[in-house]
Amino acid sequence: MAKIRIVIPCDEANHVCDKTQYKNATLWEKIKLNIHLLYCRACREYTKNNTKLSKAIAKSKVECLDKCDKEKMKQKLEEAINEHRT
Repeated sequence: MAKIRIVIPCDEANHVCDKTQYKNATLWEKIKLNIHLLYCRACREYTKNNTKLSKAIAKSKVECLDKCDKEKMKQKLEEAINEHRT
């Protein structure tokens, strides 16, 4: 029979915090994270800062380049590097 693990280490808690931010965490992961946050001040602070950062980014209305434009920039950069090497 598998042992149910409720207590998680800080690195796992931080990973789940990140996943939660992007809505990729499962319900069980969220439960374990919240239990961890009850007793870990450092991870509560990490979660708080992560939330602030997400809200600031959402408010900023930053527009990202689409994939095609990123590829064009990457190609130009590689060409410039290759020209510089020769």
